[in-house]
Amino acid sequence: MKIQPIDLSGVTTYPIASRKNKVSLERDFAGEIGAGMTVSGLLAALPNQLGGESLNAVIDAVVKARSKGKPVVIAIGGHVIKCGLQPVLKRLIDADIITACAMNGSASIHDYEISLIGETSEDVGAVLHCGTFGMAEETGRDINGALKAGVAEGLGYGEALGRFIVANGNPHREHSLLAACHEKGIPATVHVAVGTDIIHQHPACDGAVLGQATFTDFRLFTRVVAGLGDGGVFINIGSAVIMPEVFLKALSIAQNMGFHVDHFTTANFDMTQHYRPLQNVVKRPTAGDSRGLTITGHHEIMIPLLAAGILDRVKM
Repeated sequence: MKIQPIDLSGVTTYPIASRKNKVSLERDFAGEIGAGMTVSGLLAALPNQLGGESLNAVIDAVVKARSKGKPVVIAIGGHVIKCGLQPVLKRLIDADIITACAMNGSASIHDYEISLIGETSEDVGAVLHCGTFGMAEETGRDINGALKAGVAEGLGYGEALGRFIVANGNPHREHSLLAACHEKGIPATVHVAVGTDIIHQHPACDGAVLGQATFTDFRLFTRVVAGLGDGGVFINIGSAVIMPEVFLKALSIAQNMGFHVDHFTTANFDMTQHYRPLQNVVKRPTAGDSRGLTITGHHEIMIPLLAAGILDRVKM
């Protein structure tokens, strides 16, 4: 027998006034947008949902953290430096908003090259097959030399390189995050996977020095993470693998040692939301009474907007 379309006359309905809705004109819609708006006015006019709600929530969390004297920690990947965001992040460091900065190895290299020559990021495809990719003399020589000297004095990767940038008088050192952290006296840590960075290709690289430098920074970063409880903020920007993994392990150590890191906020800013940041930054660490947020968009747009919103709120 041929199957007939169902008769919908038996469907029951209910008054729309009795329905609970997720979106409200009064509660969630954008405010009026006009010429000459202030940053705070623009942020207040964003729709109170999805990305707009999350961005304002991160700003709120950062402002509250600093008012309570709690840490605001950023972790970044190399693309953040390549997008030219050092001046924005340095402004937050100078304003005592960012209290610690962590990065992967590529970010430290781009940061160093910017401080040295005001440029970075070679065309990999154009030079890979001729064997010159990553072989710039000064980059490998200087960074490996800075690490060797620093490790001999018990320093980690970030402090050793930041100190060298300042002491060496690099021409563009005012744009270096590592130098800014060194001069400000706040933790700057670099977390390396051996073989991932161009300085590992150089004859000046010493595996024992490299390992010790980044291990010292891992322990320093863990100390920073241990203080995030009761109002701190951890923001991962553009690191899809290294920093989310390092953060999870540091948090595990802190919990194991009895610091009980809870009631804090995490956020992941990236152009695409990847598995590890979502799990290791946004979801797993905040499974208790904490909050994890995601903001998807280009760093060169979202990070200046975030910084402007924070600075506008704290009037700096």
